[in-house]
Amino acid sequence: MGLFRIALQRQVEIIGAAWGLGGAEPDCAQAPDALRPLLAARLEACGVDVRAGPMLRPMPGERRKQAAVSRLCGLLASAVAGSLRQGRLPCVLGGDHSCAGGTWAGVARTLHGSLGLVWTDAHMDSHTPRTSHTGRLHGMPLAWLLGQDDDLLYGLSAGVLNPEQVALVGVRSFEPEEAERLGRLGVRVFHIDEVNARGLDAVFAEAVRIATTGTEGFGISVDLDVVTPDEAPGVGTPVAGGIRGDELARALATVGGRPDMLAVELVEYAPRLDPDGRSAQVAIETLAAALCGPRDQAEVLAHAVQGNDS
Repeated sequence: MGLFRIALQRQVEIIGAAWGLGGAEPDCAQAPDALRPLLAARLEACGVDVRAGPMLRPMPGERRKQAAVSRLCGLLASAVAGSLRQGRLPCVLGGDHSCAGGTWAGVARTLHGSLGLVWTDAHMDSHTPRTSHTGRLHGMPLAWLLGQDDDLLYGLSAGVLNPEQVALVGVRSFEPEEAERLGRLGVRVFHIDEVNARGLDAVFAEAVRIATTGTEGFGISVDLDVVTPDEAPGVGTPVAGGIRGDELARALATVGGRPDMLAVELVEYAPRLDPDGRSAQVAIETLAAALCGPRDQAEVLAHAVQGNDS
């Protein structure tokens, strides 16, 4: 139970990246406000100390999307780095996936060694401005983090990840240019067919090994559209098929409490498209698994903490 005690000693700071400027569904900007109170209550129920971090938003009337996202990612990177330097565990709630440019640049800023990343997503998010079919920034953040950029005016290329320490899980919608880029760089991509054939547990364990080999620590980026839209339809760009929510939570619970897990983010939830709250529930259980660990262990620790307080 030692690792889980370490997890409880790390206060989780929930940071909001409240923008949808880079995505297909602007309402993703409302996700952090909708999810933060639900997540805080869920984490407190399993004995995790929670802190409300900053809520970062575009300026009113912001129209220059590239400049706005660049500025916001810079602010987010500073907030995440500050959280880590205070000994906290940052949990970033997006917004669209363009916020990943800030989340993981901020984590890398605090490290002396390499950062590994497990990227769970229906998409590759590895376009550059010249290869993008839509021009949407949420389709580019992994390319930025890998140092791939062909338009310096965007100012978003961080180059903080080594390709051999990154793994994508659950991919089932992408363009040839992205696949060529990741293949050339040597990034491991677990397509949904492989996940279905091998099982998510085995695939996720291999993805974590990739992200922890030769690194100082690793992070988890969850795009909610990795989950089947039958269970989580309230996302910016749903894709048929996908991973079941309970499977994803079970896989993430295997890393919950690890001291080398440096940050978690969840993105692309769209409250407007989730009138019955089903997608929000999947999002909360997914994050709780990563931040609390297995349910039975979390319950044991919650009782232990209550006992120590009495």
